[in-house]
Amino acid sequence: MHIHSVNLADKLETFDEIWSPKIVSRYNDSDIMVVRVLGEFNWHSHPDSDDFFLVLKGRLTMRLRDREVHIGPGELFVVPAGVEHCPVADEETHLLLIEPKGTPNTGDVLTAARKVEI
Repeated sequence: MHIHSVNLADKLETFDEIWSPKIVSRYNDSDIMVVRVLGEFNWHSHPDSDDFFLVLKGRLTMRLRDREVHIGPGELFVVPAGVEHCPVADEETHLLLIEPKGTPNTGDVLTAARKVEI
């Protein structure tokens, strides 16, 4: 086991892909990931787990079926399990995500981005 600190900004500099989460650490049975986002993602839900978003840089709008939530740098938002949502970023935005290991980012294994550790 390696015990070390993780510089999130440095990790985000190692890739350019958007909407492709990269695992930077693990916490119990959860993946801790960073991701670059821009534009609109797809509507989806996670039936068995909450979805955790922390904005590191930029701004994120979380569309829910009944409203929109605007999230800025240093703010976090948790989408409860089973709630449909659609993340949107009008500018490139950097996020920290925490999900149970193996959770597909689209809510569907067949369409999910492949998670890699960096």
